[in-house]
Amino acid sequence: MRICTVEKLVPRGFGLARTKEGAVLVRGGLPGEVVRGRPVRRKGALFLEEVEVVTPRPDRYQGPLPPTADLPLLYQAQLPLKESLVQDALERIAKLSFPLAPIRPSPRALGYRTASQYARHPLGGLAYRLPESHALVRVEEDPLVAEPLAWALRVLSTWPLPVEEVALRGSLLEGRVLLGLIGGSPEALKRPAKALVREGFAGVVWAEPSEKGRFRGRVRPLYGERTLLERFGPLTASVSVESFSQVNPLAAGELLEEAQGLVQGGGRALELYAGSGLLSLLLAPRYGEVVAVEISKEAVRRGEADRKRLGVENVRFHRGDAKEAAQLGAFDLVVLDPPRSGLSPEVRRYLLEARPREVLYIACDPTTWARDVGELSRGGYELAFARPYDFFPFTHHVEVLSLLRLG
Repeated sequence: MRICTVEKLVPRGFGLARTKEGAVLVRGGLPGEVVRGRPVRRKGALFLEEVEVVTPRPDRYQGPLPPTADLPLLYQAQLPLKESLVQDALERIAKLSFPLAPIRPSPRALGYRTASQYARHPLGGLAYRLPESHALVRVEEDPLVAEPLAWALRVLSTWPLPVEEVALRGSLLEGRVLLGLIGGSPEALKRPAKALVREGFAGVVWAEPSEKGRFRGRVRPLYGERTLLERFGPLTASVSVESFSQVNPLAAGELLEEAQGLVQGGGRALELYAGSGLLSLLLAPRYGEVVAVEISKEAVRRGEADRKRLGVENVRFHRGDAKEAAQLGAFDLVVLDPPRSGLSPEVRRYLLEARPREVLYIACDPTTWARDVGELSRGGYELAFARPYDFFPFTHHVEVLSLLRLG
């Protein structure tokens, strides 16, 4: 066993400490804390296992949190650590010295999540899957989820559903919840689905388990509604249990409002990795034409429904891969909101060759964002604005809103 002091927070939510074996990553260790554990080398890195906090920080959060909450600090103490993750990535990876705008906190520190997923516990009820493990911890309560999901958890704790996992998607605007049942037989689940809708769920879908990810296999509606309306700042948009939408709509709404004011406007705008096209619909009054590119058929279907409901005429959805952007012509603005892996090489190459006047980049991973910003800056773009946003209190995750312009 080794005793060491955590020096700082690093990507993926680990604390970094040093032992005589070398730098070690500490899950759940906070900067300034003294910890004890057993160094183990895995995948080329040193991790501290069987961690015991010997000297906790005085601002360590003492309330109940789920195992996924890897930043157990009083809320105001979390924000400078997240800001430092973004600043460090910008300087270390992008090799840029640029003053960040102050981090924007989440409007809610607790009760902010409107989507979550749980495993079915073999002894009944629902459970968390521990990070990097198959171990299950039964869900008693989840203080990070919003009120509609808290209600759903209480209801589902008494239902012996023959499934592998359940997914929940709620709406703060409507105060209702959609339920996804993953695994089991869709035929056997039809009757329970009807009963759950009578219990108060807005709708229930079944999904085939898939190694490719959640809802990447077959999906079948069982009963009730497929979508809900949610407010994201100045817009209302449809959300579903099957497709990705921001899980903290209050924080996302603030980011969207700021993003709308950053861009100059012009003739044509392109949104890649568009999802249901929230940003495209928001920016439509500032551009003559907006093209939203998204690979998910379900997300495009919702986006088209939202476009018609909102009466937006100049947004066009293109179902396809972001890599196909070069086929769509020239644009004054390109909007990006990629997955954690960041921009594909093809998209980075497209930006450097097509050279849109502005690039609005929203990132959910500071390290891949910094990699992409560094390459774009070396290709003639200048970082004009960057602000961290906290969408996920009590976790290490942090979003970045940024704007690049041609130098």
